[in-house]
Amino acid sequence: MQFDRGDKSNSTLLSIYKELLYPRMVEEKMLILLRQGRIGKWFSGIGQEAIAVGAALAMRADEYILPMHRNLGVFTARKVPLRNLIAQWQGKVTGFTKGRDRSFHFGTQKHKIIGMISHLGPQMALADGIALADVVAGKEKVTLVFTGEGATSEGDFHEAVNVASVWNLPVIFLIENNGYGLSTPVNEQFNCAKLSDKAIGYGIEGLQIDGNNVLEVLDTISQLADKIRSNPRPVLVECLTFRMRGHEEASGTKYVPAGLLEEWQLKDPLQNFEDYLIAQQLLTEESIQTIRAGFKTEIDQQIDKAFSDAEPASSPEEELEDMYAPYLQRAVPPSRVSTKMRYLDAISDGLKIGMQKYSNLVLMGQDIAEYGGAFKITQGFSEEFGKARVRNTPICESAIVGAGLGLSINGYKSVIEMQFADFVTCGFNQIVNNLAKTHYRWGEKADVVIRMPTGAGTGAGPFHSQSNEAWFTKTPGLKIVYPAFPLEAKGLLLAAIDDPNPVLYFEHKYLYRNISGQVPTGYYNIEIGKANVLKQGTQFSIITYGLGVHWALAYLAENLHISATVVDLCSLQPWDKTAVAGVVKKTGRVLVLHEDTLSSGFGAEIAAWIGENCFSDLDAPVMRCASLDTAIPMNKLLEDQFLAKSRIQATVQKLLAY
Repeated sequence: MQFDRGDKSNSTLLSIYKELLYPRMVEEKMLILLRQGRIGKWFSGIGQEAIAVGAALAMRADEYILPMHRNLGVFTARKVPLRNLIAQWQGKVTGFTKGRDRSFHFGTQKHKIIGMISHLGPQMALADGIALADVVAGKEKVTLVFTGEGATSEGDFHEAVNVASVWNLPVIFLIENNGYGLSTPVNEQFNCAKLSDKAIGYGIEGLQIDGNNVLEVLDTISQLADKIRSNPRPVLVECLTFRMRGHEEASGTKYVPAGLLEEWQLKDPLQNFEDYLIAQQLLTEESIQTIRAGFKTEIDQQIDKAFSDAEPASSPEEELEDMYAPYLQRAVPPSRVSTKMRYLDAISDGLKIGMQKYSNLVLMGQDIAEYGGAFKITQGFSEEFGKARVRNTPICESAIVGAGLGLSINGYKSVIEMQFADFVTCGFNQIVNNLAKTHYRWGEKADVVIRMPTGAGTGAGPFHSQSNEAWFTKTPGLKIVYPAFPLEAKGLLLAAIDDPNPVLYFEHKYLYRNISGQVPTGYYNIEIGKANVLKQGTQFSIITYGLGVHWALAYLAENLHISATVVDLCSLQPWDKTAVAGVVKKTGRVLVLHEDTLSSGFGAEIAAWIGENCFSDLDAPVMRCASLDTAIPMNKLLEDQFLAKSRIQATVQKLLAY
């Protein structure tokens, strides 16, 4: 429920007191269970309840809150059933993650709560995306995201606050300054007098308040929320409090100077509010005991029920299936009418059709609006679709990927352009830990496509030329496509946009303006996970993708005496094992060709799978032809030597010699 900040009636004050008391009593019970050995870990928020409770009560029920692991009061104020919370903490089937994740690492759309991951900082960018969806949709809402003083040192904090400022997003960034990051005191974490002063650098409002005064927290967050709903902009609020127990119980508090705990004990938010209500003759010792007795009975009952709930029962098949949001791709065949397009233009056409099909699709990337992107793929898009949906971003890959997930959580789709695939390292955590794992953890889709301009051949050197698909092919929860021709480039992009799961879309820069082909007009899609057999042969099979497809076809065109089957995988996660098994059975010899470096490249996975599943069909060892295990040099002679293309002839001869 949302509290009216102007309502300080007796009943309201008593309700606030109960909201403060309940999570305190739950925590006290958890500490007893911990000592009894009935639970294994606990991150205590005792002494910090006023922040979670006051802030949660200030928000409307349909507005998102992104709390941390000491914010039990957010969950109880939002009336998340205690039985399910305890089941979550115990890894029971009735928890929110079916035993797959711990403590408060979950979300619930029903209660509009989006939980954290252990990396702390990334969730702030999710708040940006959630708020952006509201702004684009014209909804007057605010998003509240919690962080600790320790996480303000992370780059994710800077990126998220900066994006919110530049885009005028209605986000309240609430910093719980509780004095310590595990054992590290604040004077070893930052050197500014107040964390709220960081707001100055972003051109936004910053406030520091007493985080142990529940009414001050409630009033402050209520007032700010009212203002920025109608006038969207971010605000930074630093709430001063203190962590009265260890980071988690095992770490203790021996590092805290003598007297400091006693000093903050006198500022205990529950005790002080209780004393105030007694002074106002709204509470008596008898009424307090009555309330506590009722809560104790309820808490004990919910604990007993949760502890008796079943342990998760699953199968490998179910676990694998739950890595992805359910989605059955509806095949839409291409039109018979086609036009000749360059690879680059086919991607642009696919993006444009996607924007026309989905009014809730947002494009984000550096320089993609008026400038049209580094490769001009989105030229004219901002004029056609508006800058609300075609958004230039600051240089902050992590925040933008996180914002993409936030958009998805709040009902939007996004396509994010990495200016170069190499730069994805700056958003790596958001991809492999947030996008990839969110559905498995708590059943929420991650409807995000990341475009990855990739590959060598242009003399761009080590940081603009990598083919880095193998960084992601081993990460469960991601889908990965890598088209080699204009027709597939358009069809796979549209399929990726349709799919509610995270898709990395690799597009080779060398192919942008160097190849053309007939591309069907209008909308169509191509099945993700389906390979194309481009050429039939008898001596051996070449399994490849991306630029490797063109290397293979060119090699065979120059060596007409060689008869080989060529398979273009098109998709790398999932990949077409049926097609691969078929050509292995037919030819008995296999060359796996890719542009990426040899060691641990995706070809190693293909070769291993063939060895395990098609051994009886092989007449020779599976051969890999890949680029050197070095960084990519800029000089053309060195680059040519680096690339796998220079070793195709030798590898084929070795394969045929068996």
